Amino acid sequence: MTDLNMPAVRPANPHFSCGPCSKHPGWKLDNLSNALFGRSHRAKDGKARLKLAIDKTKSLLGLPEGYVCGIMPGSDTGAFEAAMWSLLGARGVDVLAWESFGSVWVGDVVKQLPIAGVRNFEADFGYLPDLAAVDFSRDVVFTANGTTSGVKIPDYDWIPADREGLTLVDATSAVFAQPVDWEKVDCLTFSWQKVMGGEAAHGMLILSPRAIERLESYTPPWPMPKLFRLTKSGKLNSAIFAGETINTPSMLALEDYLDALSWAEAIGGLGALNARANANAKTLYDWVDRTAWVANLAVDEATLSNTSVCLRIVDPEVLGLGDDAQAAFAKGIAAMLEAEGVAYDIGSYRDAPSGLRIWTGSTVESSDVEALLPWLDWAFAQAKAGLAKAA
Repeated sequence: MTDLNMPAVRPANPHFSCGPCSKHPGWKLDNLSNALFGRSHRAKDGKARLKLAIDKTKSLLGLPEGYVCGIMPGSDTGAFEAAMWSLLGARGVDVLAWESFGSVWVGDVVKQLPIAGVRNFEADFGYLPDLAAVDFSRDVVFTANGTTSGVKIPDYDWIPADREGLTLVDATSAVFAQPVDWEKVDCLTFSWQKVMGGEAAHGMLILSPRAIERLESYTPPWPMPKLFRLTKSGKLNSAIFAGETINTPSMLALEDYLDALSWAEAIGGLGALNARANANAKTLYDWVDRTAWVANLAVDEATLSNTSVCLRIVDPEVLGLGDDAQAAFAKGIAAMLEAEGVAYDIGSYRDAPSGLRIWTGSTVESSDVEALLPWLDWAFAQAKAGLAKAA
């Protein structure tokens, strides 16, 4: 039995939520004092701040020449929906899913958009579908990192550089923490609230020259909501990618994202962000390797996420319980740690297998992950003791 004694050291920052995610080290509300409260986002100063966020994002991510980046409403969901509704339908589509949000994109492509010749490749939580079966003469839709499954693509080598179709990548829990091979990406989206720890409701849309050519040469046959319109008079609406948002953004949330970008620049840029996430995830995965009661939801080590770590409880006594009781056991662990102010919001996603989900992205400190580990063991021991009493 794991030690029932309460650990002496608590994480300095208990925020391990997978979204909205932890603020960066050193964050404070005073950092946002430059926010343009009560000012129009369409005024010169407002547009300048919005364009600054776009320019800093492009620089930090190292976008190739010809790629554009714009701020979209509706977080990553809004950005990715706009991309699908605007780009898809010119040719067949292969859509991949191995977790909750990827399944949403499957539903949209199959049920909402009247596209002929859709093929879907779905895998259970913990696995990837067969990437070798994807046909890149078609458009391909997938998530780079399964936020609710802890399963990421191992790399971009499975995507040919000479593909005929477009690749649409939901990378909201991957970008800034995992390398992106931009040569293999035609459309990529993410939200401020994930790896950079920004505020919700704003998404980013990145388009390659190939995606822009599609927008300007193809008109979808379905009505296009205003929030999804990326073209004007048959051409890319370049104003969107220069800071003129489709609808009114939060200037406070904007300033928060700018603050996060400045922090990222100060610590060394993209390489430092990736290294922090890798170190955090390794700390947690090393503990999993030496801990008998827990295992990774991801089956293949090459697909282990370095941001959204999803864990199963594999203790034989717990596995002998019914599904509802197993879920209650995991929720009990999460609730204990929240009550102690040690870790907030680490229960598995509602559609995922029961267990724990711990964010290890770039804004998290490795010392806090280290401090969390004995608390996980303590909470498990407490929950097991509760089972013994109930029996």
